[in-house]
Amino acid sequence: MLKAIVYTGGDDAPSSWHRGERYIAHLRRENVDLTLCPSRAGKYPPEKKWLRPAWALWNLAEHVPAVLRSYRYDITLLQREMLSTLVTLEPLVKRPRVLDVDDAIWVHRGGGFARRLAELSDHVICGNHFLSEEFSRWNPSVSVVPTPVDTCRLVPANRSNGRPVIGWLGLSSGFGYLYAIEPALREVLRNHPEARLRVVSSSPPKLQTLPVEQVEFVFFTRQHEAADIQGMTIGIMPLDDSVASRGKCSFKMLQYMACGLPAVVSPVGMNAEVLRQGEVGLGARNLREWVDGLEILLRDPDLCARMGKTGRMVVEQDYSLEVLAPRLAKILFRVVEQHRSQPLLLARKVTRTDKVNHAGELPP
Repeated sequence: MLKAIVYTGGDDAPSSWHRGERYIAHLRRENVDLTLCPSRAGKYPPEKKWLRPAWALWNLAEHVPAVLRSYRYDITLLQREMLSTLVTLEPLVKRPRVLDVDDAIWVHRGGGFARRLAELSDHVICGNHFLSEEFSRWNPSVSVVPTPVDTCRLVPANRSNGRPVIGWLGLSSGFGYLYAIEPALREVLRNHPEARLRVVSSSPPKLQTLPVEQVEFVFFTRQHEAADIQGMTIGIMPLDDSVASRGKCSFKMLQYMACGLPAVVSPVGMNAEVLRQGEVGLGARNLREWVDGLEILLRDPDLCARMGKTGRMVVEQDYSLEVLAPRLAKILFRVVEQHRSQPLLLARKVTRTDKVNHAGELPP
């Protein structure tokens, strides 16, 4: 059994849940024992600047014994940096080290810490191809493993023929993307007074122009996440065309698809890749396309059903835990094996007695 430890930003960090805890049972079937080591201090510094020095000291003090703990394991995984935008104790954790990244973290503070983390790692696992292209500049050993979807928990549900629900799920830090398409949502809701916009998040959005009676806020909980999505008719994922957006791993889009929903999304980065995999939804590049896309789906339940069925199939085939856990396990075993063989390779130096074959290569 391969023993792996993964350092996460905390229990409330989405990457800790979706790219860590969700894997545990599935990796055990692949002979990988995954242990999470979350930060109690949290991934991000407090908003009040005067609290940040104390937060940083707490974070580092907490990680000192955690670093020593890594020497009980065969491989160490790092989800981003231990202290926000800084490299601190990461060089001290046991090798081989694997950096697991699902975001364009280099956009913060010049990105020097992201480059340093990649260089310190024996391998980098990226959530999409855009991230892998960037990190391959700093580490040639890179793999792509999308964020896995739990297709046993997120499943299609039989909806009653009630009012249509346009749904958005995500962190409140992503409200800006939702605000950007508010004019389109206003027009669609005006044309469909029976429709509702459902926002599932940690706090209610501040939508300025939408009818209050047509907006439904649902406080996010892990226990009710599946039911909250299943109650939607259409899932939406607006983005801007930025480096940060291209670094996103389309996870909310995949969640909608797993629940059999059609998706209307900004065709940016991985979103565009998923759209090309089948008739799973519609891309919207501007406000007019957002209106048109939502109108098409609201008026054609049969199209919604076809897209939902195709989307579910795509997630099962390419993005499920059942598919991605074995892929991740193979990568971890390979990294450990390569690391163990390095001393042998380094010890073997070319000497005058070495014989070279006709291709100019050393014999195996």
